[in-house]
Amino acid sequence: MQLKSLLIKLLTVVLLSGAGVLTVVIVMKFFGPLPLSINSTVSQKASLFYSEGKSEMEVVPDEAKVSLGINIQKDTVGVAQDEANKVINAITAKLAELGIDKEDVKTSNYSIYPNYDYTNGTNRIIGYNINSNLEVTISDFDKLNSVIDLATAEGANQVGGVQFTLSKEKEAELKQQARQEAIKDAQESAQELARLSGIRLGRVVDVSESRMDTWPVSPMYRSAEVMMNKDAYGSGGESTSIEPGSTTYSYVVNLSYETF
Repeated sequence: MQLKSLLIKLLTVVLLSGAGVLTVVIVMKFFGPLPLSINSTVSQKASLFYSEGKSEMEVVPDEAKVSLGINIQKDTVGVAQDEANKVINAITAKLAELGIDKEDVKTSNYSIYPNYDYTNGTNRIIGYNINSNLEVTISDFDKLNSVIDLATAEGANQVGGVQFTLSKEKEAELKQQARQEAIKDAQESAQELARLSGIRLGRVVDVSESRMDTWPVSPMYRSAEVMMNKDAYGSGGESTSIEPGSTTYSYVVNLSYETF
């Protein structure tokens, strides 16, 4: 009897899977007719109700990234490298004196390429160009303008755009707060719409999120004449003045509810 009961359960599973005709024949051949009672339930996917929530807050960035470097052309690679390295080392030393941590200064680009003379159908190398750039991360904005001025005073002739961003710590803090506010907004919106439309909401079955914000970027261009006439830390010429400003940190959350 236990074997027959086990075969009944097995046959039930096979029949529900849609491949049980041969199994029925084999079982009946050896055990005779079986008292089977099989129930089949077909479930339908519930309809979904979607709700969007938003949060916005004005924030002031707490980090800035600026690119400083040198582009130089010389007759030989060795001479070009020596001069470029001299400028970069001088800038790095001044940044340390200003209190910029070593880990906040990194090389972002170092490239060497030849210059060619194509006159008279020739393809002759007449010199070499070197680009060497540093990316400096600054958290003390009182030092931002001084960083740019001292770099140009030490011979930097490439100053890229200053990009204001959030530190990882502040980003994590804002993200948590923005998520909470956006989810609350989505929940309140869903409950109100469901009440007005007579829909019964079930559990949340899906959630998605996105962040929308644009940090201000301050483009910079320093002419060779201005840089050559500047003394250390900006004296002897017009000093740099850059302010971070603020931006809107926006977060969007989409919730999907089951409905009844």
